[in-house]
Amino acid sequence: MPQWLQWSLIIAGLIAIVLLAVFIRRQMGLLSENRKRQAKAEAFQTNRRQDMIRSVHVIAMAVEEDQIEYSEACLRLKGLLDHIAPELLEQSPFSVFQEVHDQLQHMPTHRARQATETKFVDKMDKERFEVEQKHADAIRRAATAIRHHSFSG
Repeated sequence: MPQWLQWSLIIAGLIAIVLLAVFIRRQMGLLSENRKRQAKAEAFQTNRRQDMIRSVHVIAMAVEEDQIEYSEACLRLKGLLDHIAPELLEQSPFSVFQEVHDQLQHMPTHRARQATETKFVDKMDKERFEVEQKHADAIRRAATAIRHHSFSG
């Protein structure tokens, strides 16, 4: 084999090694960056979950101390539980949150409520108060239970 061909193959081999080394280094950097991003996202999700659990406990305490309307508490607790423990909404005593939500979900809230005719709002309020009275004891029991519930995961 001629010497120039040997040198050409050696140089081609070195170029291939350098290119592969650069490629491997770049891939390791991307992998490291992805791990950092994933760890940050997991930390965010963990913090978000803990914030929602704290919100559940605060709302439950507000129910126990009659500082919040039961209908509003049920709507908020149902929404939070949908994210942190949806299976609880099917279990007693927590199913009352889902039940009250289902009975009140057709009612407008916030701006939609403000834009609704006063007569209709009064009628809906009467219906809402009846639902609250009907489920008051169950809502209080469920609020106490959810406040003492230890959310795993």
